[in-house]
Amino acid sequence: MSDVKAFIMATDHRLLSRIRGEYREMPGLRLTFTQACRLWQLDGATCHQVLEKLLGEHFLQRTADGSYTVFSLPSPTPAKAELRAPRRASARHRY
Repeated sequence: MSDVKAFIMATDHRLLSRIRGEYREMPGLRLTFTQACRLWQLDGATCHQVLEKLLGEHFLQRTADGSYTVFSLPSPTPAKAELRAPRRASARHRY
């Protein structure tokens, strides 16, 4: 592998890691394509390539309005635990 190709792959890996980290640090982050380009200071072609890669990995999903958000599965119904107060000793003790 050439030095240039290795450099490009390492740069891509760092960029993808940075973007994943920002989405993890900011739950609920929704970005349009233009906002993503501006936030990460990327040209349109690079930003498109990165977003497509993250979509393909199912890290991101695209909403109906075109925003990019973290891919999420439907939340399972939380389990309910019934907590009972400890039983008190009866006032009448038989010895």
